[in-house]
Amino acid sequence: MAYSIGVDVGGTFTDVVLRDTSGAISVAKCLSTHYDPIAGIVAGVTRALGDRDPAQVTRVVHATTLATNAVLERTGVRVAYVTTQGFRSVVPLGRYARVEEDRYDLRFTPPPPPVAPEDCFEVTERVSARGEVLTPLDDASVRRVAAEIAGRGIGSAAVCLLHAYANPAHERRVAEILRASVPSVVTSSEVWPEIREYERATTTIMSAYVGPLMASYLSRLRERLAALGIRAPVHVMESGGGVVSAELAARRAVATIESGPAAGVLAAAGAGFADAISFDMGGTTAKACVVRGGRPEITHEFHVGGKGSFGGRRAGTGVPIRTPAIDLAEVGAGGGSVAWLDPAGTLRVGPRSAGSSPGPACYGLGGAEPTVTDANLVLGYLASASIPLTPALAEEALDRLAGPLGVAREEAARAVHEIVSAAMASAVHVVTVQRGIDPRGFALVAFGGAGPMHAARVAERFGIATVVVPAHCGVASAAGLLAGDLATERVRSRLDAGDPEPIFTGLVAEAAADLGVSPADPEVRVERSVNVRFLGQSHDLTVAWSPSRDELAARFAARYRQVYGIEQHGEIELVGYRVRLTAPAAPRAHRPSALARALAHPPSAPAGPPPSTPAGTPEPPPVPPDGAQEHPPLSPAGIPERPPAAPGAVGSRRAYFAECGGYVEVPVHTRASLPERLPGPAIVEDGESTIVVPPSWTAAPAPAGAVHLTRGGRA
Repeated sequence: MAYSIGVDVGGTFTDVVLRDTSGAISVAKCLSTHYDPIAGIVAGVTRALGDRDPAQVTRVVHATTLATNAVLERTGVRVAYVTTQGFRSVVPLGRYARVEEDRYDLRFTPPPPPVAPEDCFEVTERVSARGEVLTPLDDASVRRVAAEIAGRGIGSAAVCLLHAYANPAHERRVAEILRASVPSVVTSSEVWPEIREYERATTTIMSAYVGPLMASYLSRLRERLAALGIRAPVHVMESGGGVVSAELAARRAVATIESGPAAGVLAAAGAGFADAISFDMGGTTAKACVVRGGRPEITHEFHVGGKGSFGGRRAGTGVPIRTPAIDLAEVGAGGGSVAWLDPAGTLRVGPRSAGSSPGPACYGLGGAEPTVTDANLVLGYLASASIPLTPALAEEALDRLAGPLGVAREEAARAVHEIVSAAMASAVHVVTVQRGIDPRGFALVAFGGAGPMHAARVAERFGIATVVVPAHCGVASAAGLLAGDLATERVRSRLDAGDPEPIFTGLVAEAAADLGVSPADPEVRVERSVNVRFLGQSHDLTVAWSPSRDELAARFAARYRQVYGIEQHGEIELVGYRVRLTAPAAPRAHRPSALARALAHPPSAPAGPPPSTPAGTPEPPPVPPDGAQEHPPLSPAGIPERPPAAPGAVGSRRAYFAECGGYVEVPVHTRASLPERLPGPAIVEDGESTIVVPPSWTAAPAPAGAVHLTRGGRA
């Protein structure tokens, strides 16, 4: 028996999914260990493995937020920027959009550049946009720069010479000289050889900024897994949804900046709906993405470290990154988001999160501030989780809000629930309405530890009538990792290229070398595309390649209409060429037919205590570190706590629904006990998450172990 392991490290929980060759899976969910993320990974892997032989693990796939956190928290390594003489100020000058809250700030100070001005260096050389050498490279100037970088103790360098995408010879020579004295050197022609000097520079700098951290982290991860007896290859999810080797991830670290969120979207894409909206709500953030035709939307430029607005990242407020990424909108709203009162006494939720330490108050781990999880527990939506919950602590936390607001505890909890649902709806708005997409024809695929509790309320705001909650939704991102194929993308800008075939051939060879496969392998898929723009315009769009100029023009016009909402025709020009190469990540015998088929198997029991115990089952929950036991579900004083359960239900409890006038008794089901049609209000509890079925919604079992919620009573 062979096993594959998917590991997703989130802001609150570390999720591990283990799948065997038959497709059966077991899951583990542990609190993330921010002081050392690998400690949480080892704990989760150990639990998921149980008594299985670790030597039989053939593959480990990891989604990590290491690169993202390094950029946001500015904890990357010091970088030296090396460029063409006369262009050292491109990065320090930068580019910043003064958005609404900055526009009239008389004391406005722009964020610091990614590289300090004193760490920017010039070498003597010049290449034209056509690749012609205008000024030969002066090796002596490079050696002087190398000595200066080494003398300052800088261990990482980003080399981005003018028009190196057209002719990388000078960059390669500069890197060769620098590597004699600088441990880590990254060149733009290796990372992303496209036009636009500023974006190419920042992309190269970010790769040099996080690359050494990524290399060290993945090396330590392999060592810790080897200590468990797992010597399988470690793969990492890229931002675009492909999986690459740990070695390639370290070399092109910038491609992993959106690693974590990408995996969940793959799980949503495999949920059985061609047109869907991926809705992932974890402990710290909520993310949304549109899936059309079974494939997630991909962007080739995004911004990190900037300001957000209604779930989106505003261009010009962060560092632009030119690399393929699943097109997500993200908002700081999750189960651990802290509810607070601003100086005017207005209730706010997030973006600050209690995380895994100390976590929500009800975890009993030292947290005292009210969070979304505490509110959901008070409302009766939640009764069990990956660790035992203490309702009394949640009540105390919510009372700190209710008192100043002058409302009852349950009203404060309801306000927190509604505010965070509205915040998450903003992310859905960004990827749909804001881009001219009518969301009403889409299914909302909800996952993450907290997503199914809020999904129906978010869907209501857009007139979405179908919500899909996949099996093992609480660990869907980790499961999505196992669905990803080995994939990488290569690009090269060429203006007025004659025959594109040699360019495509070279890109395919580079991509195949990245993955260690042969392009001649019948299981290797190659997708060709081109960057097209109207003649004389500055920006371009990516469309599938066709040797027919008329067909390319038609595809570009259709894409232009989709993106901008207007019809436009005119002469086009090609400015760049792309290939995406995809290969199976596992032998055919070890691959399930689809992710949904894999998730349809019931989970095997992991070693140690289960991640959670659904309400109504006789087995007691595990005891948390402080010794507190799980309490019965919250109910108003003087009302029986557990009246007889509804037929077929495993229990019942009181939950708050405004449409019903407040607290009402609702049936509590598991997926196994779910009838063919369960009208709301009701609760369906998973091992890793809880589904809230509001009034006017109906829940029903679906293929692959999923639960479908439909609005208006349609089953």
